[in-house]
Amino acid sequence: MKPRTLFSLVLLLVTGSTWLPASPPVAAADKPVLEARHVSLDGKWKLYYFPQGKYQITQPSQLKLQGLNWIDASVPGNVELDLSQHRELPKDLYYADNLAKLKPYELYEWWYQREFPTPGGSAGRRVELRFQGVDCLATYWLNGWELGETADAMVEQSFDVTGKLISTGPNVLTVRLRSPIIEAAGRRYDPPFTFYGGATNQESIWIRKPAHSYGWDIMPRAVSAGLWRPVELIIHPTHEITDLHFTTVSLESTRGRLSVSYELITDLTLLPRLQLKMEGRCGDSTFSHVHKLEFTAGRFVIEVEKPKLWWPKGYGAPDLYEVTTQLLEGGKVLASRHDTVGIRKIELIRTETTSIEKPGQFQFKVNGVPILVKGSNWVPADAFHSRDAARYDKILALFIDLGCNFLRSWGGNVYEDHAFFDICDRNGIMVWQDFSMACAFYPQTPEFLEVMRREAISVVRKLRNHPSIALWAGDNEADESYFSNGLDPAHNQITREVLPQVVFQCDPYRPYLPSSPYMSPEVIAAHQRKLMPEEHLWGPRDYFKSSFYTERTAHFVSEIGYHGCPGLSSIKRFIDESHLWPWQDNAEWIFHSTDMTGRPDRVNLMANQVKEMFGAVPDNIEEFIFESQVSQAEAKKFFVEMTRLNKWRSTGVIWWNVMDGWPQFSDAIVDYYFNKKLAYYYLRRVQQPVCVMVDEPKDWHCRVVVGNDSREDATGHYRVWDADSGETLLEGNYAAKANENLEVGQIPVFHSDKRLFLMEWTANGKKYANHYLQGSPPFSPAQYRSWLAKIAAVQGDFRAEDVGK
Repeated sequence: MKPRTLFSLVLLLVTGSTWLPASPPVAAADKPVLEARHVSLDGKWKLYYFPQGKYQITQPSQLKLQGLNWIDASVPGNVELDLSQHRELPKDLYYADNLAKLKPYELYEWWYQREFPTPGGSAGRRVELRFQGVDCLATYWLNGWELGETADAMVEQSFDVTGKLISTGPNVLTVRLRSPIIEAAGRRYDPPFTFYGGATNQESIWIRKPAHSYGWDIMPRAVSAGLWRPVELIIHPTHEITDLHFTTVSLESTRGRLSVSYELITDLTLLPRLQLKMEGRCGDSTFSHVHKLEFTAGRFVIEVEKPKLWWPKGYGAPDLYEVTTQLLEGGKVLASRHDTVGIRKIELIRTETTSIEKPGQFQFKVNGVPILVKGSNWVPADAFHSRDAARYDKILALFIDLGCNFLRSWGGNVYEDHAFFDICDRNGIMVWQDFSMACAFYPQTPEFLEVMRREAISVVRKLRNHPSIALWAGDNEADESYFSNGLDPAHNQITREVLPQVVFQCDPYRPYLPSSPYMSPEVIAAHQRKLMPEEHLWGPRDYFKSSFYTERTAHFVSEIGYHGCPGLSSIKRFIDESHLWPWQDNAEWIFHSTDMTGRPDRVNLMANQVKEMFGAVPDNIEEFIFESQVSQAEAKKFFVEMTRLNKWRSTGVIWWNVMDGWPQFSDAIVDYYFNKKLAYYYLRRVQQPVCVMVDEPKDWHCRVVVGNDSREDATGHYRVWDADSGETLLEGNYAAKANENLEVGQIPVFHSDKRLFLMEWTANGKKYANHYLQGSPPFSPAQYRSWLAKIAAVQGDFRAEDVGK
């Protein structure tokens, strides 16, 4: 037998499973197998379910002996959707308070089972069984053999099943999912390791499910179960390039240096005769490199002359190279793989503190160029994650249309799949990726630290080749959990030790931030939030031009939002007719606000923000919706303009948020059914690379500024006029330098005025529009309706009469 070795990316997050060595290679076929073959096991499975412990079933064979009934289940899928399909649960789980009916099922166990034939061509090959997403506490059997157990819903689970497939009949694959609530109830909860953000989430901290599953202020409680991503067999070839990691280590004026790390499986006796050949192409730019192998793992550097670089949206084309790598023995190709690579360098330049007296920094640079970040937070695409993949294209199309050059993948969610990042890669959307933890004191036991280490290794290795990923962040608001309770987050070994070690080990050239927002030792010692260079700007959520917003000291705002009511046609799809109106003490409005404990706080907040702007809360639903959407639209437009007008003291804003993950009353600017609120159109206008903006009054005047957030000089014509009189207030030509702001003039104003300024400009041959609402609340709803028609008419990108419908 010839000596063989395996170096592979596959991380077996398995308890009790053992890797079995591959069988000796069979004789080569006429046409060698160059890449692994993937055989889907998706489709219809059997699903058995019952309250956990009702039957003493510990083996798949006992299911039939017990005489239990089963239903058809879809894989990928969630068990609640299968129960809904079979009418055991309501057809529309999001209607009214139907989701409350899921509560008893939190204590169930679920058994998935299916039969499948042994794939042809698998004899003599290493065969891997891969589950791309299992929620959550699982035991696996194949043909009666127990493969192992896993307990992490957010990473792939893999088993070597070489020699375990049978050729004389169908293979039987079974997966048991236990109750996470029962598992959590058996854990210890020593202080301070608890959830600080709400009463419904305590059971979340030990169980590696997305935190939002237990109920959040943006998502309902749906403690789901299921095989939520694809299941497949992978037939591995005799020779295989198992991993390639690409990193841009330097960029010069006409040259880039691309570092490539590799791992492969092959016959070790062939090594003296083997080479890796790599060829990359992006348009007319190409590179080629041949590397002589000394071992099955290594690293080499490729010099790329005049590379086409990957740029974020608005700053250039997100150029990508198609790279083909071949394992060669002389002229014979033994293995091959294809990758997409972006050549770029991303830096996060930050300081531990900032202040007016001693300004710090929090700034992203791409290829040496400072980037003014304009983007949004990415939240769960759906409460039932088996439906995420089908929503990726349509939701990310909204980000692209809005001109977002950045998104933050929030830590209360799952880790999105390759398809998500592929879209971001192709469209120049940088991704801030939180590790999946949020708003809690997570356990610091050696056991849990190891769980997080394995999870992080799996995620980082899977996603690290995507050029869109700009940053790994330790969590969402866990530092704040410590700070708010008078504790020092430096004691959090997960984000201070485990995760930075993993990032350095697996992706050493990408920035890491311990938390969002991160509270440095200096911030903790001074007990002053205002020293943080990066902040989540929530606070009282009062008038959007209050001092809380305008006098903030943070350079970078990674969360900021404002409520906006969805349109009436959408509300009627999730609120029953008897609960449509009034909003006060309305159980269904509260349920969809989202608050799992029945508090009306967020419904009241939406009403208060309406009253803040217009002086009163309307007595009918149509006017309430209209005024709420106007309030939200003006607020979010202002948040982006506030950032752009203070460039580079302000370096970015990631507002909350584009899309709802279920039907609700929220900060989102597009509801679950893809109906856009008014804020969508306002934000799209002010996130254009070149934008004309009016600043707040100072010394009896308002500045008029052309913001140019691009790498190209911009020229054009602009005009600012009074919406009521039509009087031109300022007009002329401008020439704004690349990536700079240009003040083109000032307009005299009085603080007592309530006026609307309309703006129109051209930039490199295209026409754009914006507006400015001058004055202080309360504003007249009737007056604003008349203004809205003029705001819409300037560019014609929406119809005023459709707002709130």
